[in-house]
Amino acid sequence: MTRIYVDADACPVKAEAERVATRHGLALVIVSNGGIRPSDNPLVETVIVAAGADEADKWIAERCGPGDVVVTGDVPLAARCVETGARVLRHNGEAFTRANIGAQLAMRDLMADIRAANPLGAGGGGRGFTKADRSRFLDALEREVRAAKQAGDRA
Repeated sequence: MTRIYVDADACPVKAEAERVATRHGLALVIVSNGGIRPSDNPLVETVIVAAGADEADKWIAERCGPGDVVVTGDVPLAARCVETGARVLRHNGEAFTRANIGAQLAMRDLMADIRAANPLGAGGGGRGFTKADRSRFLDALEREVRAAKQAGDRA
């Protein structure tokens, strides 16, 4: 059965993921290190993992698989989830796929090197999360959920 997993720490689209999960009658698993208010929705499970680096990532990667959808902005987690056969989306609706995950990891590493080489810390921050990003996410999550459910029906 299709599940939606959300890497919830600093996730701006938890409510949108819950709406899509509810519309499709799917389990939604919100995973974080804490500080997330649990939902009253019976389809939503809130998982609080132990404190520590990448504990939420490990939890999600160990459980997701074909037919599941994962929402994360964490590129290494996305790579692990793609490897399991899960469908993976960024918060702005961009998909991580087998075709693009290598380039995504390389870009992440390149940007980390560039930030590390800037001793003054100038620049950075990126652009803010917009209504258009939220809308793209909703559209993309809807498509991925439908595709995941359809793939699950064929299995």
